[in-house]
Amino acid sequence: MEHKEISILGAGLVGSLLAALLSQKGFGVDVFEMRGDPRSQKIGEGRSINLALSHRGITALKRAGVFEKIEPALIPMMGRMIHDLKGNLNFQSYGRASQHINSVSRSGLNNILIDHAESHGVNFHFDHKCSQVDLESVAMDFDDPSVRSVSSEVLIGADGAFSMLRRALEKTDRFNFHQHYIEHGYKELHIPAVNGTFAMEPNNLHIWPRGSFMLIALPNPDCSFTCTLFFPFEGDLSFDSLKDDASVLQFFETYFQDVLPLIPDLVAQFQTNPTASLVTIKTSPWVKNRSLLIGDASHAIVPFYGQGMNAGFEDCRLFMEWGEKLKFDWDKLLPYFSNHRKADADAIADLAMKNFVEMRDKVADERFVAIKKLESRLQEAYPDSWIPLYSMVTFSDIPYSKAKKLGELQEQIMRALPDDFDPMSHPLVPIIESFNALKKDVL
Repeated sequence: MEHKEISILGAGLVGSLLAALLSQKGFGVDVFEMRGDPRSQKIGEGRSINLALSHRGITALKRAGVFEKIEPALIPMMGRMIHDLKGNLNFQSYGRASQHINSVSRSGLNNILIDHAESHGVNFHFDHKCSQVDLESVAMDFDDPSVRSVSSEVLIGADGAFSMLRRALEKTDRFNFHQHYIEHGYKELHIPAVNGTFAMEPNNLHIWPRGSFMLIALPNPDCSFTCTLFFPFEGDLSFDSLKDDASVLQFFETYFQDVLPLIPDLVAQFQTNPTASLVTIKTSPWVKNRSLLIGDASHAIVPFYGQGMNAGFEDCRLFMEWGEKLKFDWDKLLPYFSNHRKADADAIADLAMKNFVEMRDKVADERFVAIKKLESRLQEAYPDSWIPLYSMVTFSDIPYSKAKKLGELQEQIMRALPDDFDPMSHPLVPIIESFNALKKDVL
């Protein structure tokens, strides 16, 4: 049996970043990945999945000294560009003028992180499929006959929503596991560049909100857009109901008419690209002996707040900060991380589901738009008192659980506003006084 100092299962975004951070602290790190080296593989059609990189993720990448390698590939998105049924556009800013999120390719980012980790001495072992984990001996067995077993001082499972390490934890006493698939799935579509330039304004996240479903589009460095349709699997209007080319075409003509000219082979893409599911996973505890779950392995969330990757990267940053605080005493650090991060992981999972409703429905609602305008005034006038929920989640280090509580208080106050309030003239002082009083009681 081979013996390693720190072993990480999974060479995805979180596993690669954490490996680099640990290696930079002087630890010996080996990463085991069931797939082949992604740097030598072509991403399949409909599997690219753009991601939204924001403050929490950037902070962790800067700690690892890798952000400057990633920054040139980022495309800033200043806000949401809402497309109504007639193709009319309405821009909604994400925050202050300087605040934005960034479109980034998952595969491109992953490749940079692997290169960066390797440059700091991390050993990657691709095509190593873990067949089982022994939690008592902190050991893994592999299908590869040349490397049957590996034991480690510390084993970290960063192997995603279907983690092999978590599968072992599920068999232990008092391990809590909750998994929920939402009724919606997703399908990716591709808007090509037009004469070498973007077919739409590139510095926005485009949204076609349609009540029970929606289409979004994120820009790519090659001037194309990656679109994602979030749509029920079953029902009168669903993936199930679009059986043939004619029904697919009619669906887009009815709900996304302005998209049709942008995707010449739309029907072919729709029929060929896979339909995938969306799952939320909540677990506890994340630790057993010297084995720990991190990222999606412990808290997979739906993508509607753009925080899955950012939360995973923040896991890595906090793990290192708390590790330094506890002098990397593994018997203290692993349970400390599990106990102190759990509430925030649950909070962002709940917020992500809530934001799905906002994106697919409320962004087109007049009252919602009016509240956002009022919130903008509040933030401008009282920047230390009123930070909108989206800004707390996306542009700050405020713990997700605290942001969720503050957001609930803000929502409570906004619900009490009269139906005919004017967002540009409504008095701000009573709102701030009420909010500060509620904050004092709750926090």
